[in-house]
Amino acid sequence: MPAPPDPVEALAFDDAFAQLRAVVAELEAGGLSLEETIARTERAVALQRHCERLLSAAELRVQQLISRPGGALDVREIVADEATDAIEGPEG
Repeated sequence: MPAPPDPVEALAFDDAFAQLRAVVAELEAGGLSLEETIARTERAVALQRHCERLLSAAELRVQQLISRPGGALDVREIVADEATDAIEGPEG
């Protein structure tokens, strides 16, 4: 009998995303029983939601370095729209 999967909430993003990719590959390959398909789908949804939560939390922590006179750097929090504008430029 295989070991039970790790609790989703305890996984770091990279581990959760790797598991999500593996589960999706299993589902795409087919050949699973109905119960296995349901269990894998439930796991995939939980992993996907956990990854989204972790990405949202990381997005809130994104910082932008701004040059100041004299070469010093200033750090300020930015929101996703500001980050997109900074990458694309004002004419985006």
